Amino acid sequence: MEFAKFEATANDFIIIDGIEKPINIDASTVVTLCDRRRGIGADGILIILPSNKGHFRMRIFNADGSEAEMCGNGIRALCLFALEKGISSEKTLLVETQAGIKSVDYRGRKGNEHFFRVDMGVPGLKRKDIPLIGDPQSDANQIPVPLADGSKVLVTCVSMGNPHCVVFVDDLESFPVEKIGPELETHMLFPERTNVEFVKVDRDDRLKVRVWERGVGETMSCGTGACASLVASRIQGLSGPGALVELAGGTLEVLWENNVYMTGPARHVFDGKIREW
Repeated sequence: MEFAKFEATANDFIIIDGIEKPINIDASTVVTLCDRRRGIGADGILIILPSNKGHFRMRIFNADGSEAEMCGNGIRALCLFALEKGISSEKTLLVETQAGIKSVDYRGRKGNEHFFRVDMGVPGLKRKDIPLIGDPQSDANQIPVPLADGSKVLVTCVSMGNPHCVVFVDDLESFPVEKIGPELETHMLFPERTNVEFVKVDRDDRLKVRVWERGVGETMSCGTGACASLVASRIQGLSGPGALVELAGGTLEVLWENNVYMTGPARHVFDGKIREW
């Protein structure tokens, strides 16, 4: 089985072409392939499939084998794969995801990186959208979440087609992401678990973010997480409608004007063949 390795702001993916031949993959295989010592190594697996609603369909598997609804970095990587493979030659691609059809515009190349602008859609701000336990029609804003040590954190939750929980911090570098991240990800308030973003607002147009990604752990970047961070920051009056979002793996440009728009790079790293499935 042939595969391609792509990265988008250091969020790395194994991409498998299922356009011509159906791809069946189980959770244990995903875990094995994403293992950085015994497999290829990746934050997740993307499978490109035919679609009767868009140019193609994207399936996303996290490194723990669970399937995700949407991936902002992954969709840029998959669009670059589709253009390079000749699956489509359009400069505006319509991609079917579990979070709906996403429109992706190719914005050109700088060095070995290709840039795309993704229309991420309208963010979900109600508890039912996340989902978050409680009154489904109430806002998921400034929710106190009790932690195991007896303390509480205030979170602002946003759906970008997948669940996000945003925590604002004063000191991003020293914050115990590896402790609080998994506790919030699996907290009983989130029946489908959640991605967690820890955000330091530098200016009203610049955010710094660390990400604890659902089903993966701390990652170098998360596209939907960058979008959720900007939305939450604007709701709290901490940013304007647009900002540069700095993550460990690079910077994404995010704008919220009814729909959320994210612009960032993707890069083809290498190709290979899986000897055993």
